Amino acid sequence: MKYFLYTLLIAVFASCGSDNPGNGFDYDENPPVDDTVQSGDLIWSDEFNTDGQPSSSNWTYDIGHGEGGWGNNEVQYYTDESKNVRVENGNLIIDALKENGEWTSARIKTQGKQNFRYVTVKVRAKLPQGSGTWPAIWMLGSDITDAGWPACGEVDIMEHVGKDPGMVHGSLHSPSSYGNTQNSGSTEVTDFSEAFHVYEVEWTTNRITFKIDGTAFYSYEPSVKNDQTWPYNDDFFIIMNIAMGGNWGSDAQYESGGMKNGIDPNLNQARMEIDYIRVYKS
Repeated sequence: MKYFLYTLLIAVFASCGSDNPGNGFDYDENPPVDDTVQSGDLIWSDEFNTDGQPSSSNWTYDIGHGEGGWGNNEVQYYTDESKNVRVENGNLIIDALKENGEWTSARIKTQGKQNFRYVTVKVRAKLPQGSGTWPAIWMLGSDITDAGWPACGEVDIMEHVGKDPGMVHGSLHSPSSYGNTQNSGSTEVTDFSEAFHVYEVEWTTNRITFKIDGTAFYSYEPSVKNDQTWPYNDDFFIIMNIAMGGNWGSDAQYESGGMKNGIDPNLNQARMEIDYIRVYKS
């Protein structure tokens, strides 16, 4: 989900742990040398099999409207309340809700909990529908507090805007490509809100490839790798959320007051369901 020119996030906490299979890689200056971990090995996952709040060993939250550096003019207020985010019947549920004319939603992240480098991330998810919705599954550089955005790098594993139903995007943001990013691809998923699909990114030392259900639709491999084109040699954390409206999600036909608040007035709820998230060594 694009940060545009914003540069600040909530500070990163130095903790790591998991009560799910595998262990997240929390790198220091260099990745650990471990001959027992091979390409393709599962190193961390959350299967969302325990009802209630998501595991605090894996997840924390952004709270608020996104002022101060991490929003994109969306209208929702992010909470950590169970009405907006919970594990239920084997799935993580993120619900955006309109109550008394105001939208709430959730933005859940592994920041300070689980950090990864050179991995393949697979997320089996069902996406919300409705014009004005903007769900995303994505990653940010763990050094964002120090480096700022876009220097920290961003990997958008899946973005979908409801005003363009079925067109799923995978994008990269860096100092050489942000705002109206050039490093992006898209493909059509006609049953995005009716069926689960596996949204995937494969990140190696040389290339980042986006896939849906195992089929690649965009790959990025710059011939020159430097701080401008390739801020992808450090740790990243994972984020999942539903935004409403905003710079990209807003539908112009429903906007009012000069704001990016274009949401179908008949829409009162938008749900994203995540069956699992699995991280493998690339």
